[in-house]
Amino acid sequence: MGFYTKVILPSFYDYLMASPAREKARQSLLAGVQEAVLEVGFGTGLNLPHYPEQIRQITTVDINPGMTAKALKRIQSSPIAVNTHLLDGARLPMADLTFDSVVTAYTLCSIAQVETALGEIHRVLKPGGRLFFLEHGVSPDPGIRRWQERLNGIQRVIAAGCHLNRNIKALIAAQSFELVSCEEFYMAGDPRTHGYTYQGIAAKPA
Repeated sequence: MGFYTKVILPSFYDYLMASPAREKARQSLLAGVQEAVLEVGFGTGLNLPHYPEQIRQITTVDINPGMTAKALKRIQSSPIAVNTHLLDGARLPMADLTFDSVVTAYTLCSIAQVETALGEIHRVLKPGGRLFFLEHGVSPDPGIRRWQERLNGIQRVIAAGCHLNRNIKALIAAQSFELVSCEEFYMAGDPRTHGYTYQGIAAKPA
């Protein structure tokens, strides 16, 4: 992991991902999070201010040490205790049936072994536990989708493996989750190739 990925990309990510529309989406998504929480792809901690007040501790995973360093100021000013782990989301060391809620935000686009990561999330969730997701991915519009395919190679290089063409809803459903809700829309202010958004909740069967 080089200088660009550890130093430049976290600052760019922090700026780009803090748009008003995205902040509103984070607040809406996290309102239902409960009990023991794992966040996969913690990034620079942009979700942290939006957790409900009853959440006092979360466990987080991120593979990029530069992201975690950038998140430090938010962690220090938060009433939530954050237990950070420098890990690949596809290789979670947590025990089975540990968490009531798992959160991903702009994470499933970038994990190389995304199916494995979702399987790990399913494993560490308790029966009835929920995955809260806010992700960008492939558009149903054929014209936009063609451009996503054209731009995908460049995107993966400049955004550390981020894919524009993943069908997030289908990936989650393929791991034995039950979709409770899934809104699909273009995020305000984003190019349509990058802004097609999947926001929802998926449950592990009880």
